[in-house]
Amino acid sequence: MKFEESMQKLLAITAQLEDGGLELEDAVKLYGEGAKLAENCKRELEQAKLTVAEYNQQQPAPDGTET
Repeated sequence: MKFEESMQKLLAITAQLEDGGLELEDAVKLYGEGAKLAENCKRELEQAKLTVAEYNQQQPAPDGTET
């Protein structure tokens, strides 16, 4: 699942939980699903951060020297 899809699903789950009205068992299942989605999103963001950092290290500094 793409990051954006995961975030949309996580937002939908959050809205459902905040609205209330769910049976306890359903709320717990949704919470667990949301926790997994949040962890996956966090991992993807960390990987993106590392990729950007690597890219930035490969670029020459404005004065032409390597960073």
